[in-house]
Amino acid sequence: PDKVEDNNSTLSNIVRNLPEKAGVYQFLDKEGIIIYVGKAKNLKKRVSSYFTKEQSGKTQILVRKIVNLLYLVVENENDALLLENNLIKKHKPRYNVMLKDDKTYPSICITNENFPRIYKTRNIDKNNNRYFGPYTSALTIKTLLQLFKQLYPLRTCTLNLSPEKIAENKYKVCLEYHIKNCAAPCINQQSEEEYNQHIDNIIEILKGNAQKISRMLYSKMMEHASKLEFEKAQKIKEKYDLVEQYQTKSVIVSPTIKNVDVISCEVNESENEGFINYFHVVNGMIMQGYTFIYKKKLDETKEELLGLAITEIQEKYQTKFSEIVVPFLPENPEFYNVIFTIPQKGDKKKLLDLSLQNVKQYKFDRLKQEEKLNPEQRATQIVSTLQHDLHLKEMPWHIECFDNSNIQGTNPVASCVVFKKAKPAKNDYRHFNIKTVDGPNDFASMKEVVTRRYKRLSNETRELPQLIVVDGGKGQLSSAKEALEELNLYGKIAIIGIAKRLEEIYFPDDSVPVYLDKNSESLKLIQQMRDEAHRFGITHHRKKRSKSQTLSALDDITGIGIKTKEILLKHFKSVKRIMEASEEELENMIGKKKTEIIKKELINRKI
Repeated sequence: PDKVEDNNSTLSNIVRNLPEKAGVYQFLDKEGIIIYVGKAKNLKKRVSSYFTKEQSGKTQILVRKIVNLLYLVVENENDALLLENNLIKKHKPRYNVMLKDDKTYPSICITNENFPRIYKTRNIDKNNNRYFGPYTSALTIKTLLQLFKQLYPLRTCTLNLSPEKIAENKYKVCLEYHIKNCAAPCINQQSEEEYNQHIDNIIEILKGNAQKISRMLYSKMMEHASKLEFEKAQKIKEKYDLVEQYQTKSVIVSPTIKNVDVISCEVNESENEGFINYFHVVNGMIMQGYTFIYKKKLDETKEELLGLAITEIQEKYQTKFSEIVVPFLPENPEFYNVIFTIPQKGDKKKLLDLSLQNVKQYKFDRLKQEEKLNPEQRATQIVSTLQHDLHLKEMPWHIECFDNSNIQGTNPVASCVVFKKAKPAKNDYRHFNIKTVDGPNDFASMKEVVTRRYKRLSNETRELPQLIVVDGGKGQLSSAKEALEELNLYGKIAIIGIAKRLEEIYFPDDSVPVYLDKNSESLKLIQQMRDEAHRFGITHHRKKRSKSQTLSALDDITGIGIKTKEILLKHFKSVKRIMEASEEELENMIGKKKTEIIKKELINRKI
C-alpha cells in the first residue's frame, strides 16, 4: 500500500507478507517503542486497513509514527484477546485505551494457610490467597464479615498454626477466645477439619449459595429438636436466622435468572472517556457490582470499549459464566467464547436497565464532582471541545447568541445572551427593539441587531466575542455575516447558525450543515445558549406586547396621568372593563372630571 511505502519499505514488506490468521500486532515508532497493540481475526486484513482506509485524525497521527511492526500468531480469537490484554498491561502503549484505576474496590480475602483467616483488603495476591469481590460498597463487606463472625468462630491472629507448632504447646489463648469469638485452635481445642468446614460454608455464601447453607442449618436444627436437644437447636436456629436475614437484604433480581454477567457501557465524548458497569449475578442475586473508567486514545467506539471491558473482567475476576447480558454487541463478538444476550423485555431487560442506570449515575456524579472540585478546569474542557468540534482558530471563552422574536408579526424584538467560560453572564444580556425593519423580517432584523451590537462594542473598544451563534439557518446566518462584513469584523469573529429542526450547524459560505453528536458537550452548550436567548427574548416580547395592549388606549388621553392609569388598571385589570364600569364607580375612584374625559375618549375610539 502507498501509505506503507511512505513509512518505509521494510514495514511495507512485513504488511504484504502477514499471515491471514488470528493474532496480535504491535506497532513500533522510530525509537523502537511499542506505541499500539491490537488483536485481529485476520492479521493481514486488519493491519492493511490502517494504511488503505481513511482514518480519523488521531489514527492518522498513529499511522504516521509507525516505523516497524511485530506480530504473534495464536490458535484462535479468544487467545488473541487474552494476549492483547496482557501486552497492553505490560507495555502500556501510548495509543491504546487506558483503564483508569483511580479507585480500587475492596475484596474479601481467605488466606492460604492452616486455619485460614478472612479479612477485607484492597491488595490482591492471587498466587497465595483466595479472593471474592470486588465490592463497590465497604458496608457490604462489613456486613458479610460481621455475619461470618456471628455464624462461625474464626481466628484473627497471625500465628503460624501448623500441626508442629500447635503440638509444641507454645501458644496461649487470647481475649478473642474469652469473648467467644474464637474456638482456640492454637491450643488444639478446635480441629482443623471442623474449622475448614466453617470456611467451606463461608465460601458457599460468598459464591451466592446462601440457600444451601440455610437448608443445611435448618436440617441440623430440626434434627436436634427431634432428639429434644433444644439448646443445640436454639444455637443453630440463631445462625439460621442470620443467614435468612442476609438473604433478604441481598439484591435479588429474579429466581429465573441463575448465573449471568451483566455489562453495560456509556460514553462521555467530551472527556474521551468510557464508563463500564458490571454485575455478577449468582442464583438470582447480584453478588458483585462496580463501575470503572476507560480513557479513550483513538476515538474508540463504544463497541470497542465494551469488548475491552469484557476481556478485562474475564481475566481479572475469573468469571466463568457462559452468558453475558449486554445493551449491544461488542466489536468482533465471535472472539468471546460466550453467549451474548440483548434482552428486549422481561427480567434480564430489568437487570440491564439497572446496570445502565448505575453507569449513567456514576458518569453524572463524576462530571458533577469534577465541576465542583475544579470549575475552571471543567470550563476549559468544554470550551476546548467546542473549539475542536467547530474547528475554531481561538478558544471561544466569550460567546454571544442572537434570537429574533415577533409573535404574529407584532412588536419585533431581538435578544443577545452572553456566555463566558461556558456559563451565562446575565449582566451582559441585551434586548433590542427593532427600529429599521417594518413587519416580520427575520433576516433584516438579524442584520440590524448584529450591526448595532458590534458597532457599539467597537466604538467603545470593548471586548469582542470569539464566537457568535445565530438562532436560525442559512438566511439568518448570511444576514449576520453581511453585518460583520460591513463592520470589517468578518474573519475576526467566528460565526455559526443553528437550525432547530434537526439541530444542524451551519457555517458561512457552506451550504452543507454539520451534525454534532446529540450527546456531545458542544451541542449541549450551543443548545443551552439558543434556548436561553429564546427565553430571554420571549420574556421581553411579552412585556412589550402586554404594555402595548393595555396602556396604549389610555396613554394619549390628555388630562389622564400615570397615577390615574395605574389606579384604574390595578382595579379593573383591562381597558374593556374600565369602559364597562358605571360612571358612579369611576367617579368614586378618580373624580367626575376625569371620568367624563375617559368615557368620551374611549367611546370616540370605539373601544
